[in-house]
Amino acid sequence: MSSRDKPDSAGMQTVAIQGLGFVGCAMAVATANALDKKGRPLFNVMGVDLPTKAGRERVRLINAGRFPFETVDGKILDGAKRAAARGNLAATTDSRVFGKADVILISINMDLVYVKDTPQADFASFKKAIVSIGENVQEDALLIVETTVPPGTCEKIVRPVIAEQVKKRGLNPDTIHIAHSYERVMPGADYLDSIVNFWRVYAGTTAQAADRCEAFLSRIINCRQYPLTRLPSTTASETAKVLENSYRAMNIAFIEEWGRFAEAVGIDLYAVIDAIRRRPTHSNIRQPGFGVGGYCLTKDPLFARIAAREIFGLSGHTFPFSSQAVAVNQAMPLVSLGKIREYFRGSVEGKRILLMGISYRQDVGDTRYSPAETFYRQAVQEGALVTPHDPLVKYWDELRIPVRRRLPRPAGFDAVVFAVPHAAYRKIDFGRWLKTGGKPLVFDANNVLTVQQRRDITRRGNPLLSIGRG
Repeated sequence: MSSRDKPDSAGMQTVAIQGLGFVGCAMAVATANALDKKGRPLFNVMGVDLPTKAGRERVRLINAGRFPFETVDGKILDGAKRAAARGNLAATTDSRVFGKADVILISINMDLVYVKDTPQADFASFKKAIVSIGENVQEDALLIVETTVPPGTCEKIVRPVIAEQVKKRGLNPDTIHIAHSYERVMPGADYLDSIVNFWRVYAGTTAQAADRCEAFLSRIINCRQYPLTRLPSTTASETAKVLENSYRAMNIAFIEEWGRFAEAVGIDLYAVIDAIRRRPTHSNIRQPGFGVGGYCLTKDPLFARIAAREIFGLSGHTFPFSSQAVAVNQAMPLVSLGKIREYFRGSVEGKRILLMGISYRQDVGDTRYSPAETFYRQAVQEGALVTPHDPLVKYWDELRIPVRRRLPRPAGFDAVVFAVPHAAYRKIDFGRWLKTGGKPLVFDANNVLTVQQRRDITRRGNPLLSIGRG
């Protein structure tokens, strides 16, 4: 084990985290709150973001001891406050701090771009971020790529870029240790636990890099209950994440057609799926819903196809099932809109729709690639008047419109669409709320409502429709 892997009496390891998005910020809090047996912090943590408006705001909030994203997870909120007060968590937009880091975590985006309807990875932006590390990184540092990337990225892109930049500075590239350990961060009620109390896969471009990565992660993650899994290469680790998310996306897409069948023949598919889940081999079967969103499942299934073509130069590996799953999931919000249109005899023009939930998943204020955006844009295009509501979102960045956070009265709305199963929505007393006026259609697009809530709605005489229920 290298001396850099052991915090000594003179000081702690310095960890720089590139990218302060939903993953990087959470990893920064988790790392800064890793303690030794005497309750002393193991790391000095510095988050690094771009000098954009959003980046500067995240830096400001972290330095003020505030977690920069809306969340219901009190652990991560308290963790950010404690670490900032303790003095071992800070943030900056100055990339020169990479030169002071013993460990650098790469938690930046790997976006998709479309060229003539063909998905491609935005390697140009990714390489630019890696260059900024190579221009500053010190010898014997450990680089861990957390970003979900096309298989082969660490070996074919990260390693050569770092080597080129390090050589320019007269340093030995073999002294830079590169590893991959993909994140499984789940913003929401268990945001912090999805890092520290969850399984992790890792690999290194060399055995030494893998050893160093293992030593680092074992100080942050509860490895006794959630042991680490080492794979033989970074390409294997990268493939694990892409395959993991592709499987989940395909599982969701598979259920979509069964939802339409259940609605047509008059059965409750959620009850059917609950019965199936009692069989241990089928416990992870998905369920029908409003749509797939977020930064992972909407693009990761396409990364294997991109890797085959752009990194390995292979032909014949088109991954048709993964590609079709993405297409099916992208269309899911329009199914809900179609059923609402059908209820209103073929048109939503002039109809006032209250859209309950615009984040991509429950109990998180993240609207990236949200299925609500697809629904909203199409409904507005057809002449509907859509009012967005979300208890965790103040402003819808993608659409540049404000979002209601207080529950409005149902009077005046023709339809109320529950799209996201936020905990707050399951607490609505419909017996009281619907008394305030109106008889709008209540549409449960994502199994949001409880059995009691559905009963209260029908007792009030309001029409109720659901995805996945006949």
